[in-house]
Amino acid sequence: MKAIRIHQHGSVEVLQIDEIPLPGIEADEVLIKVETAALNHLDLWVRQGIPGVPLPVVTGSEAAGIIVEVGDIAHNRYGLKKGDEVFTIPIRSCGFCAYCMAGQENLCSDFHIPGESIQGVQAEYIAVPAPYVLKKPQNLNWEEAAAFSLTGMTAYHMLVQKARIHPGQELLIYGASSGVGSAAIQIAKVYGCLVITTAGNREKAEFAKKLGADYVIRYDREPVGKTVKQITNGRGVDVVIEHTGEKTWIDSLRALKKGGKIVTCGATTGPKVEIDLRVLFIKHQQIIGSTMGTRRDVLDLLSLIEKDLFKPVISKIFSFEDVVKAHLFLEQGKSLGKIVLKFE
Repeated sequence: MKAIRIHQHGSVEVLQIDEIPLPGIEADEVLIKVETAALNHLDLWVRQGIPGVPLPVVTGSEAAGIIVEVGDIAHNRYGLKKGDEVFTIPIRSCGFCAYCMAGQENLCSDFHIPGESIQGVQAEYIAVPAPYVLKKPQNLNWEEAAAFSLTGMTAYHMLVQKARIHPGQELLIYGASSGVGSAAIQIAKVYGCLVITTAGNREKAEFAKKLGADYVIRYDREPVGKTVKQITNGRGVDVVIEHTGEKTWIDSLRALKKGGKIVTCGATTGPKVEIDLRVLFIKHQQIIGSTMGTRRDVLDLLSLIEKDLFKPVISKIFSFEDVVKAHLFLEQGKSLGKIVLKFE
């Protein structure tokens, strides 16, 4: 079978479509014929070089497809069968530690993300443990089914589990056109929050409005922190959803009200920031780290999808063979939502 792999880190030239053996399955696994697989910024970072990647590695974390083989445990315990249309949850954990037993898989010491620290899903066939396979919602097509679990679970975990958002709160969500940003805007509106977001051009600003954002700040024209204060009559926001790091950190702090929370899941513009601890404790503010999410988050998100309250946003679809073009498109910041690879 064919799979997208890298054997070394570097530019798009290191992406290869390799012929590799068809994977076998264990009793608690299923074999999935992949129809679609989504691209994330994580794929760019893995390709460019981050610690812990087992080279060569099959890239990609999210996929959707049809079950073609089922292990006995996967069928008897999880009810999965041949022909089921499914999607994969983009995490793996031990399943037995205190964190896993408490439903906090993303704190497990044996936590993995496919396509990062273990083999990924951008292949014609993939073997996946049954606990990380769910039925595809009927109101999603193949492209949408592959494109919501990673960024959706990340945004949901940040907003609901970490920030504990509730109706009437005011939020600043960075990067409306990003996967996490576009998911977070929709989730925040479902929870009855006022959403302020950021965009770098008119097209992305219009995109944010269509998602439901109440205010869009053009960061190429106006300072984010100061504009947030103007919008909120000097109060600042209750929650900042931050995933960019150094470049936006000062604005994030300026935009935050007394007692507010910054929830951060990324550092795309750099990991080093400065904090004046006196301001932090005098204003009773909180800075909360968050990575990925849990199976419970995905199930909760599924209930929103089935009620048509959340919709994965697809920016562009590329063929499996055009993975280089897909990486370049994402790198150049052209996407409005998620990029999907389609397997013919």
